[in-house]
Amino acid sequence: MKTIYINKQLKEDWTRVFNHIANLFYEDSVIQIENDGADMTLAFEHSVDASFTIHTAAELVVDGQTYTSSYSIGYASEGTEKEQNIRMKRALSHVMLDVLEQYSGMTQQWGILTGVRPTKLYHKYRKAGKSDEEIATILKEDFRISDEKIALMKAIVERQLKVIPDLDELGREISIYIGVPFCPTMCAYCTFPAYAIQSNRKAGRVEKFIDGLHIELREMGKWLTKKNMRITSIYWGGGTPTSIEADEMDALYKTMFDAFPNPESIREITVEAGRPDTITPEKIEVLKKWGIDRISVNPQSYTQETLKAIGRHHTVEETVEKFWLSRNSGMNNINMDLIIGLPNEGIAEFQHSLDESAKMQPESLTVHTLSFKRASEMTRNKDKYKVADRDTVAQMMQMATDWTAENGYVPYYLYRQKNILGNLENVGYCKPSEESIYNIVIMEEVQTILGIGCGASSKFVHPKTGKITQFYNPKDPAAYIMTFEDSITKKIAILDEIYG
Repeated sequence: MKTIYINKQLKEDWTRVFNHIANLFYEDSVIQIENDGADMTLAFEHSVDASFTIHTAAELVVDGQTYTSSYSIGYASEGTEKEQNIRMKRALSHVMLDVLEQYSGMTQQWGILTGVRPTKLYHKYRKAGKSDEEIATILKEDFRISDEKIALMKAIVERQLKVIPDLDELGREISIYIGVPFCPTMCAYCTFPAYAIQSNRKAGRVEKFIDGLHIELREMGKWLTKKNMRITSIYWGGGTPTSIEADEMDALYKTMFDAFPNPESIREITVEAGRPDTITPEKIEVLKKWGIDRISVNPQSYTQETLKAIGRHHTVEETVEKFWLSRNSGMNNINMDLIIGLPNEGIAEFQHSLDESAKMQPESLTVHTLSFKRASEMTRNKDKYKVADRDTVAQMMQMATDWTAENGYVPYYLYRQKNILGNLENVGYCKPSEESIYNIVIMEEVQTILGIGCGASSKFVHPKTGKITQFYNPKDPAAYIMTFEDSITKKIAILDEIYG
């Protein structure tokens, strides 16, 4: 941890961003305005001249050494008060990153970007009419993003537009996320709604949750039918929605298809069967009955000791077995996840995971970089979980990049998280034409995602203004059972306001 003394009181949102930038270099850094025992001192200067040019400078003093940086950027107009604030914050971030890179010797390939959705920024400039060359210049000079990451962003945007040519018009449609909050066990790195199904089954919460979910599906379906809404994609997540029994799945899918309008126009339905220990022949038959053949079977790692350490109680052999059961039973689009940087894993273990993936050749492979999420068991007990260092994690990411290219996969979406190892990213790769529409639309925020079920997040995107309103269903099954009817009323009110 590093404490950084800043020589003047700054706006709260500026300080928050500076803290994020410091955390790219030092875990759990602290920004303070008192020079009491600080590890380093950072002095800023900033001004705007009559031609709307912003000038910023930073001086970092640490261990008797001084590092300086200056930066200027011009704008065509004064801009709104909000735009002025964003511009200055970005320009100050630019010089802060520069002096920290000078001192640490690290290069941050994502530059000053600390947000989740880098490609959304690329789309923003694309829709403003800028060429790829102009966008690359902006990303490199104003955001300090490396050529490698800019090329990755460009490739992903091109792939997304090829897969969804009407991406910019999808705001007229809607996608749906349905959350089932149960798993066999809770993984150490996870903060998703994932409650142990057996104990909740004994307490009667599983049946009560399912009863509530049927009602929510029907009530939201009534609104969708009244508006004759087209549904782009549906994603069953959680938790693990295949944790419940086959007959329970069957009944829920029947309610979904009975309640939702225009089922023939739904482009994609995905069921997250991520835990191999939840997959059975009976559940696969239910999926096939309803025409669903896009699932996830997520190994995370092919090292048994790692699975045990992170709380996944299935075996490596079971992952392979359930993949082939799914494939041979007619699941034609299978995603698998791997996580870089899991406890006690290095180059050899990750290479082993890639070698095992090569034997199966799933339609898509999502490569995650481990993130220390605030509420996870792994974050609460960091000393217990030894993870790879920055250079090793970067090497593993390069291995994934090379492996996917060699095996005919293309990148089609990415996102980033706070406290992600090596300041890297999560990338979704797939065989060409096997892209997940849902993953694209949720990352690029091009349309409303209506959340139904426990822990489901609704993201309402106004089809004309692009303004985003969020609403969260309760994560806890007991709370959902008590409040789902109130959530239905509130979500319908937001939908009515947005869509009239």
